[in-house]
Amino acid sequence: MTDLPDRLSVDPRSPHHDAALLQRGIGIRFNGAEKTNVEEYCVSEGWIRVAVGKTLDRKGNPLTIKLQGKVEPYLKEPPAAAEG
Repeated sequence: MTDLPDRLSVDPRSPHHDAALLQRGIGIRFNGAEKTNVEEYCVSEGWIRVAVGKTLDRKGNPLTIKLQGKVEPYLKEPPAAAEG
């Protein structure tokens, strides 16, 4: 694991949102399985929030559930090498 934050959210209203980091591409391994529908994660507390299908809450946000387990975030793309 590189310099990834302990907690990250895809919701721009969250204080744990980092648009620049999300654009680089973050992958999540949860209990050894690749997850592609993660809305938020916390490594130190050992949980992820995943979207439940295409269901939305009354405010139009994805409906999520919290799952407990081992969280392993990683960068999908390696950082670009500096030319020089």
